[in-house]
Amino acid sequence: MQGKKKLLTVGAAVALCVGVGVGIAVATQGKSATDTAPSAKVQGDEDHADHGKEGGNEAGKEGAEATAHGNAKDDDEGTVSLTDAQRTAAGIDIKTAGTARIAEQMELPGEIRFNEDRTGHIVPRVSGIVERVNVVLGQQVKRGDVLAVLSSTQVSEQRAELLTAQERRAAAATTLAREKLLWEEKISAEQDYLQAQQALREADITLRNARHKLDAVGAGAQGASGLSRFELRAPFDGTIVAKHAALGEAVTEATNLFTLSDLATVWTEIAVPAQSLGAVRVGTPVLVRATAFESQAKGSIANVDSLLGEQTRTAKARVVLDNPERTWRPGVFVNVVIGTREAQVPVAVTADAIQNVEGRTVVFVKTDEGFKATPVETGRKDAEFVEIVSGLQADTPYAAANSFVLKAELGKSTAEHGH
Repeated sequence: MQGKKKLLTVGAAVALCVGVGVGIAVATQGKSATDTAPSAKVQGDEDHADHGKEGGNEAGKEGAEATAHGNAKDDDEGTVSLTDAQRTAAGIDIKTAGTARIAEQMELPGEIRFNEDRTGHIVPRVSGIVERVNVVLGQQVKRGDVLAVLSSTQVSEQRAELLTAQERRAAAATTLAREKLLWEEKISAEQDYLQAQQALREADITLRNARHKLDAVGAGAQGASGLSRFELRAPFDGTIVAKHAALGEAVTEATNLFTLSDLATVWTEIAVPAQSLGAVRVGTPVLVRATAFESQAKGSIANVDSLLGEQTRTAKARVVLDNPERTWRPGVFVNVVIGTREAQVPVAVTADAIQNVEGRTVVFVKTDEGFKATPVETGRKDAEFVEIVSGLQADTPYAAANSFVLKAELGKSTAEHGH
């Protein structure tokens, strides 16, 4: 019995030893696996990092190349290349930016009016009936041209009075000669001779008065076709701008039959606000620009009204413009640029050099590659020059006259690049 217990005790001890050994082996194997796995992970991360670094270098290289290409493209944008022959053919003038005297200006609205000093309302000055009208509306006439022919009893009476005065004067002269002869021969008294002298002088006065009456109404001593015919003539060279005469119409001395205006000169009437009257004086130079068409003319202020309008609170100023080509027609609206004072600016370009490209104010600067559209900031300006505040240095060559050709070429190249 005791032998059997001893045998069981030895078997239990052997089993315990085997179990402990197996547990130690398993633990050792798990630790080795654990230590090996992180090493593999680190190795994988290092490989991935190296691959990413190489990819990043490639991408950076490609981006740098793209940036360089883009910069080269930006350098080419806005530049128009022309040969000297093309530039000459286009009439592009090259000037240099520099100092200039710019007249500070203000712009006021105005309207072309008839020159009232050379506009007349033609009235017959006698009553009568219109028998013939020789002109039409808009016709140009010369001084002395017959505008219309009237039949007037008033003119007939005045001509009859003239004829009577002529006859009386001739009779008085004959009587004086006879009385003088009789007095010298002691046949008649001296008193008769003196009375004949007085009668002749009175006849002369009556004759002159009859002539002056006809001259006052513009009628000659004898009508072309009778005593009653009266010819209405143009008092000066001009254009018929209004016509109210009609064949067979009865007119009075004050009836306005025609309006005649000499359009060789016209007035520009300007509405000057009260606050601007100090700058608008007689003799101030102005530039008149039409609003409906491309035309401008230079002049000076000829007159400024002393009173302000009750409703508008403005004063009227007038400019007399020469109009040899009849370009300025009464009724045309204009803008009047009035120079107030002059200022010296360090950098300026001519007015025709300024262009607008895609909403930017630019000047086409001459470079070795051609003409580059250079954005600028402008300041004061007048009819000839524009001040450059920034964007352009003094002594920089630029395209002045016909720079719009460069703008057109730039627009075409931009459109082609867009496609």
